[in-house]
Amino acid sequence: MEVIKQLIGRLHPLIVHLPIGFITLGLLVQWYALKRQQYAPVVPLIFLWGGFSAVLACITGYLQYLGEGYSFETVKWHLWLGIATALFSFIMFAKLSKTSTIRFLHKVPTALLSVLFFVLISFTGHEGGNITHGDDYLVEPLPNSVKSALGFETFEEKEIVLNDTNWEDALIYEDVIKPILNNKCVSCHNPKKTKGALLLHTPEDIQEGGENGAVILQGNAEKSELFSRMTLPMDDDDHMPPEGKTQPTKEEIKLVGAWIDAGHPFNGTIKTTGLPKELFAAFFPRKVENDYPDMEITEASQDSILTIEKAGIHVDLISKESNFLSVSAINKPTFGDDDFEILLPLKTQIARLDLGGTQVTDIIFEKLGQLPNLTILKLDHTSITGRQIKSLTILEHLKSINLTHTDFEGDYLSDLSDFQSLEKIYLFQSKVAAKEIQTLTNEAIQIDYGNYELPPLASDSIVY
Repeated sequence: MEVIKQLIGRLHPLIVHLPIGFITLGLLVQWYALKRQQYAPVVPLIFLWGGFSAVLACITGYLQYLGEGYSFETVKWHLWLGIATALFSFIMFAKLSKTSTIRFLHKVPTALLSVLFFVLISFTGHEGGNITHGDDYLVEPLPNSVKSALGFETFEEKEIVLNDTNWEDALIYEDVIKPILNNKCVSCHNPKKTKGALLLHTPEDIQEGGENGAVILQGNAEKSELFSRMTLPMDDDDHMPPEGKTQPTKEEIKLVGAWIDAGHPFNGTIKTTGLPKELFAAFFPRKVENDYPDMEITEASQDSILTIEKAGIHVDLISKESNFLSVSAINKPTFGDDDFEILLPLKTQIARLDLGGTQVTDIIFEKLGQLPNLTILKLDHTSITGRQIKSLTILEHLKSINLTHTDFEGDYLSDLSDFQSLEKIYLFQSKVAAKEIQTLTNEAIQIDYGNYELPPLASDSIVY
């Protein structure tokens, strides 16, 4: 019998949309009829259907309340407003039905009843949404300052601050687990909103559990509700946090599970728990590899940029966080060694330079030495041979040179060994022979020589 009640109760989220649809349709058709001053006989019937479906929604909703463990304080307004909606549906049917014998209803303006009914069903639906998603569901994306101004409880995001050197000294609960619970769980489990009679903002409350008992079983994450509900599919009604709330990451869920398996200590450091480093590596600061120097420079003159762009050279800002520029002559294949002078007003800001497919020669190397912050250089599809490339050794930030489809000769490859920051050279379809690559003695430099071979697939043998 209990199973049947729970099954019927869980039909409520589906059935509850029937009265909403009927009532909304009835109000729209009624408004249309009043506007056209033409009575629509089907309107009373629509409200009658809305009344019957509202009664069914009330029954299933009550059974869901009994079977799912909601507190009465949580559902009371939605419950009473749902009953009122069902009654109002029958009142609207009686009001609009020509066979109605209830006289006092004829004295109440239909427009007034319609407005009241719209307000009633709106509040009923809103209260239902609060039960499912929380009363802050609509405003959750707003900044905390705006939510506070609207009178909603806010919880300041706590950041997990770890790095490669201090991670073992961090407190396992205060510095790691507490921020996860605070950011993803406490908005529904705090003194002002105790969903399921469960509080998760203090160690004492976490250990006490909720109305269904303990949420943590020491040393057993799989059987601990705090962990197991996080791992349920999103479409499962028992999944926590509920759909619509900010979900914990895979790394955070894994950490909570490992913490429970370790005995869910509320004191001590990560080191004392014996948990491995890989569990925390996702929270270490990520080193950002930019293709421009890590320094601050002044903004380039807009007049200089406009002058260069009028000459057919494309100039673009690499990042909003930096004033470094990317310059490309892709639309000016006639660009030659003498044209380089036009770029000098931007010499400090140029970090990427693409001269591929242009008319530059080996003379360009000495000129390129005037760009102190050059990091990425593309000289592909040009006639350069490599003579004077040693001039670029003064470029302390140069990381990559593209020499594909050029006349670059292997005799000059060894000159690149002395470059301070060079990481990669592209030599596909150049004049460098495969055996000459060994003359590059700097092992930190990676050479891309092309001639890739893709592994065969089983489907390659299929004849269509």
